[in-house]
Amino acid sequence: MRINEVRELIQLKPIDLNRRRRQLAAAHTTEDFRLLARRALPRSVFDYVDGGADEETSLRANVAAFRRWRFVPRSLTDVSAPDLSTKILGRPAAAPLGLAPTGYTRMISALGEPAVVAAAASAGLPYVLSTMATTSLEDLAAAAPDAERWFQLYVWKDRRLTELLVERAAQAGCSVLEIAVDTAVSGFRVRDVRNGLTIPPALTLAGLMDIGRRPRYWTSMLRHPALRFANVSSDGADGSPGYTIENITSQFDPAVTWDDVARVRDRWPGKLVVKGPISAQDAVRARELGVDGVHLSNHGGRQLDRAVAPIDLVSPVRAAVGADFTVLVDSGVRHGADIATALALGADACLIGRPYLWALAAGGQDGVTRLLQLLTGQLRRTMQLLGVTSVDQLRHEGPSLIMRD
Repeated sequence: MRINEVRELIQLKPIDLNRRRRQLAAAHTTEDFRLLARRALPRSVFDYVDGGADEETSLRANVAAFRRWRFVPRSLTDVSAPDLSTKILGRPAAAPLGLAPTGYTRMISALGEPAVVAAAASAGLPYVLSTMATTSLEDLAAAAPDAERWFQLYVWKDRRLTELLVERAAQAGCSVLEIAVDTAVSGFRVRDVRNGLTIPPALTLAGLMDIGRRPRYWTSMLRHPALRFANVSSDGADGSPGYTIENITSQFDPAVTWDDVARVRDRWPGKLVVKGPISAQDAVRARELGVDGVHLSNHGGRQLDRAVAPIDLVSPVRAAVGADFTVLVDSGVRHGADIATALALGADACLIGRPYLWALAAGGQDGVTRLLQLLTGQLRRTMQLLGVTSVDQLRHEGPSLIMRD
């Protein structure tokens, strides 16, 4: 072979001098994003995202529960153009995927919730703002007026604050309200306690030593306004900087009952979802109260350790509530195949939390965009290999497409 012929076969790819773009392009799994986040964040901040309650049994079990299912593919089906689009609570979505509520997002990246909702909107997916967010309902609405924005509500000891949050969410244009029912008290997160986590992260001796290792993180934090709980304004929980997690979550009310759900239903004009590790019986109770759906979640293993993995609740809940009631699930979703598994078991959509925080830490809005492309691409490929052409087909024929290992 002549040298000229060899030269024609050699294709040199251009070198991208942007380190962050190179890292994101090389991220092909959610674990890749996790490792990037671990390098980018101070120890206490990474542990806040990465950790769970007590012995972290549920944290591990959530992921393992998805891996216990096996697919039974169909053959000789035209899968050249699978359709991932769907409706979630009657609202159009580009895929059966949403971004779950997470607190303290600007602690992960100074870009915070606006960067996440922008990535979600660009992907055609809903984003759920937490009561514990570091961006207010009003500021997020101004930043992303056309995005599909939901709001997660905690019931506070100060019921005036709860009622005000419901009103503000409606005025801010949120289409769905999720009421969290698994936070009667805050879970005990050993990593956060050991790290003495505060909002914002305190410059302890360990923090000062960390500046040299992660100058980009600390420089970004110092250049932006101090973190605060932007949606909270009440006696004893004023959202001011320097609050520990324990301080703010002490305002959660352990006396919340179904009567509170009914009162929120009366006040909220849009779609209402109950979020937590909902049993089949409780899902039926929610439906009887006029709730539009349930969001099966154990807070990613951050509340009650050893709680059942939410994916294991999908089938019994679906059987109890029937086909025309929305069932969402999170906790443990790490791959597009997990989304396919959930839909085959009867869920309408999945939501993710930790993965997009890892992606945000790794690359800001671009990181979240890359993650969403990764997950939807994995879902598309899984559907094609399963012989499924649409989300509706995956849901309706799910029992024949999946089996327990």
